[in-house]
Amino acid sequence: MHGTDTLAVEVTHVSKQGLWILLGDNEELHLPFVNFPWFKAATIEQLSDVQRPTTGHLYWPQLDVDLAVDSVRDPAAFPLVSHSG
Repeated sequence: MHGTDTLAVEVTHVSKQGLWILLGDNEELHLPFVNFPWFKAATIEQLSDVQRPTTGHLYWPQLDVDLAVDSVRDPAAFPLVSHSG
């Protein structure tokens, strides 16, 4: 069957402080809202709609948010850059 292959990723928990995602290789990552504010006001449906098109890339299509997995692993190495439109 032809189509776009995506790697496994799943939101496993959401709290007032952030969300946790499980990558297909059994790595769980925490995304605190203080470091990833785009997710704070999102619905569970929007947060759960996450894709992993490559091993190093996460994408939330309903929120139009792209993140490098490395930026989640080490947010301090990737200063927050946000442009409001």
